[in-house]
Amino acid sequence: MKQARTMPDETMASIGAAVELGRSGQRAQARDALTVLWEQIGATGDALHRCTLAHYLADLQDTTRAELEWDERALAAAGDLTDERAQRYDDAWQVRLLLPSLHLNLADDHRRLGNPARAREHLAQARSLVTQLPDDQYGGMIRSGLEHVSEALAAGSTQRLDSHP
Repeated sequence: MKQARTMPDETMASIGAAVELGRSGQRAQARDALTVLWEQIGATGDALHRCTLAHYLADLQDTTRAELEWDERALAAAGDLTDERAQRYDDAWQVRLLLPSLHLNLADDHRRLGNPARAREHLAQARSLVTQLPDDQYGGMIRSGLEHVSEALAAGSTQRLDSHP
C-alpha cells in the first residue's frame, strides 16, 4: 500500500528498519530487533504496533508453528485496531485492507502444518475480504497468494511456497 504518513511514529520506523534488515538477509538480527520491540510494546500495547510487528515477525521464524503463533497475534491485534488509529500513521490505511493478508498467512501456516480444514477456513475468510482490495500491486500480490496457497492446498502440499515467504 502507498504510504502517506500523517504522524511520525518512532516505533513504526523501528519496525521498518528491522524489516529491512530481514529483507537484506539478516534474519536473526531482524528477529532479535523485532522481539525487543515486542517486549517494549507488550501484549496489550498499541494495536497498530502489535499487528504490524507480529505480521513481520512471523515471516522471520524458523518453524511454521512459531510463524503461526505470530500470525495469530497479528490477527488478534487487528481485531483491536481501528481505522482511526491506523490513519494517524498513514491516512490511506484501513483495517479491512489488512485482513485478507492476515487470513492468507494463517491459511498458509495451517496448510504447512497439515491442517487443511483450518487452512480452508482462513482461505474462505481471505476470499470474502479480498474483493475490498484495490486493483493495485498490493491487491494483486494478495490475490496471487490466495491462488498459490489454494493450489498447494488442493495438491496436498505442506511445503513452503516460493511465492509466500
